[in-house]
Amino acid sequence: MIIVFKYLIPKGFSGFTIFPFIFLKKKEDKLNRFLLNHERIHIRQQLEMLVFPFFIWYFLEFFIRLILYRNWKKAYYNISFEKEAYLNDNNADYLVNRKLYDFFKFLK
Repeated sequence: MIIVFKYLIPKGFSGFTIFPFIFLKKKEDKLNRFLLNHERIHIRQQLEMLVFPFFIWYFLEFFIRLILYRNWKKAYYNISFEKEAYLNDNNADYLVNRKLYDFFKFLK
């Protein structure tokens, strides 16, 4: 389910996902196939990790990377879930061919 609510989205972001909802900043973002694919990849990640553990892992990995990189943006873009989503958001068939727990490929 897609919900447009600009006040919920942090500055610098277009959307985020909390299963089963995709929250978008702007109505026109509903037409952005790359953004929607990116967020759908996060839905799949959340499902395979049973939602709540996904968020624990996500924030733990973020804080570890923040310590390593000492840069908020670099830490965010190096979270394994984000790497997988950003590298595949332009591939409309990615979720069809994606294997279970594919985000592990992006841990390093």
